[in-house]
Order: sequence, then structure tokens, then C-alpha cells
Amino acid sequence: MATENDKTATTATTTPAIPGSRVDRTAPAPRDTDAHTGGTTVIADGVVAKVAGIAAREIPGVHALGGGGARALGAIRNAINATDLGQGVKVEVGETQAAVDLTIVVEYPTPVHQVASQVRDAVAGAITRLVGLEVVEVNVTVDDVHIPGDDDAEHEESRVS
Repeated sequence: MATENDKTATTATTTPAIPGSRVDRTAPAPRDTDAHTGGTTVIADGVVAKVAGIAAREIPGVHALGGGGARALGAIRNAINATDLGQGVKVEVGETQAAVDLTIVVEYPTPVHQVASQVRDAVAGAITRLVGLEVVEVNVTVDDVHIPGDDDAEHEESRVS
């Protein structure tokens, strides 16, 4: 049976805050864990961006993610079967928190404010549930409105030329 004197004191290390950072980058205090587990888990920014991108794409009314240039590059990636699920997503990841910036294109005539709100909720929920980080903010920029039929007209023009 262990006594108080047998326990080793552990001190938490902290990472200096980055000026202008939106997330807390200080390490959390050590938690009591099962004696059989140990080690650390590092979650790459790309993982959080991919989770956010997938969650945003699942919302009805979201036509695409990213601005014009990113979407053009994404079309090339799609053609060679190398889809970037983090396209249009920027994340800032700390030890326990994440902040997300998304750029989306909304399908006409879906109400833009409703889509943005649903994207915000879905992204925050997915990151919290799947990655285990507290989401401090999700900023949604609506870059464009997609009108059904525009792609067909553009595609026809490019074939005629």
C-alpha cells in the first residue's frame, strides 16, 4: 500500500504563450492515470484541419471549401485522386484548445447565416468529440454563392472554345 511519502511530485511544464495566439498553449497539470498507461499524444494541426473540413462538408448547403484559387487547385487534386480534406481550413492548435478559420462556398438559395451557424456548430462538435480539444472559436468566411447550373454553362463554354 502506498503512502503519501511514496508518491513522487511532478511539476507541469509550460510553453511560453505566442504573442497574438488565440489558444492557450500552456500544458495542463498532470492527471492521475492508470499505472499501465504512459506517454504523450501529439495531434498535428493537419489532423484538426481535416476533421474540421470533413465536418463542414457534411452540412447541407455547403458547396465547397476554400477561396477561388484553393478551389481551382482542389479541382486539379480531385482529378488526380488526391483530395485535400483540409482545403479552406486554417487551424491554430494549442495543448488543450483549438481555433479554426474556414472559408466556404454556400449553395444558392440556402440561407447563408444558417449554413454558417451549422458549420460552426458541426466543426466545434467534431473537434471536441474526435480530437478532444476545447474549441475557442470557429470563424466562417463565406467566399461565394454557388448557383446550380453555372458549372454546366462554364463546362459547355470550355468545350466549345
